[in-house]
Amino acid sequence: MPMSERSFLGLSMAGFHRVAYTQWGRDDARRTLVCVHGLTRNGRDFDRLAIEMAEGWRVACPDVVGRGRSDWLANPALYGYPQYCADMAALIARLGVDEVDWVGTSMGGLIGMMLAAQPNSPIRRLVINDVGPFIAREGLERIADYVGKTPIFEDIPALESYLRFILMGFGSLPDACWRHMAEHSARRLPDGRWALAYDPGIAAAFQAQPMADVDLWPVWERVRCPVLVLRGANSDLLSRETAEEMTRRGPAARLVEIPHTGHAPALMSKEQIQLVRDFLREG
Repeated sequence: MPMSERSFLGLSMAGFHRVAYTQWGRDDARRTLVCVHGLTRNGRDFDRLAIEMAEGWRVACPDVVGRGRSDWLANPALYGYPQYCADMAALIARLGVDEVDWVGTSMGGLIGMMLAAQPNSPIRRLVINDVGPFIAREGLERIADYVGKTPIFEDIPALESYLRFILMGFGSLPDACWRHMAEHSARRLPDGRWALAYDPGIAAAFQAQPMADVDLWPVWERVRCPVLVLRGANSDLLSRETAEEMTRRGPAARLVEIPHTGHAPALMSKEQIQLVRDFLREG
């Protein structure tokens, strides 16, 4: 299956920055799918999903600015959803299509929801993975507890062990998946050791103001496209109450709960990939 690493220029108040993305499938595919990762992750988390979806879709998996192979912003205060949404609009323009399907995990789901709520949105069908329009402070505090820290690792296995602990909500995954995530989450330091491949400055948004619940129900009410919501059965970020309310308000989403996972289902198993593929094929 064709795979290539590409990039485009995004623009912030501090100037231009390079946003990297991995593309799977053919440029002339009938449909285009954009897959956007969580807060500290990167686009290579979607490799397994992208390989399966590339039969019929062109799949673009960006590294949101400050993560993976993308540039870091000179001013950490600019990390936030206005910038992320602007960059993803630039990606859609680069892809040269009138509409896209969207799969977003956590932060990527919120970006997708915000874009889908806009007038004349290009999002055709939306999959939101373990996030919703209401996020309780407690879930955010758990994330704030580790984001922005800069642990140093002697080797990739040590980094992998850290990911297995921090990302235990992903559920039980084959060793090959953990190894893959570790290899693509690693940043080589000048002394030969390793750090995580994201800018610690992305934590600025968590540190700028006191932690509080996030209420985006007015945004959710403006979404008009079909939506599939996936919830980890043990999630501390998307409560069952909020997930069920998402089936009654706004676009009246379809809800599927993924057993034996927390925040967030990894979308690497055949069963989880099948849920996404079946939903996107309906339209």
